Amino acid sequence: MTSLIETPRPSRPKRPFFLRRGPMENIATALIAVGFLMLFQPFFLMLYTYSLVTLLAGTAMFIIVSKFPE
Repeated sequence: MTSLIETPRPSRPKRPFFLRRGPMENIATALIAVGFLMLFQPFFLMLYTYSLVTLLAGTAMFIIVSKFPE
């Protein structure tokens, strides 16, 4: 009977924070939530003015980041 000896694989270097899928998806989701809150708050016109831009930026970021490898 032969025994298989596994050779250790070289560890892959960690990706920088901004190239990791998990944390960036969380940031994009938070950006979408902030845009949503900005859209429905009744007090500051400036927040309402930039709410759609914030929502679109978060959505575009989520679409791009969801293509990153795990």
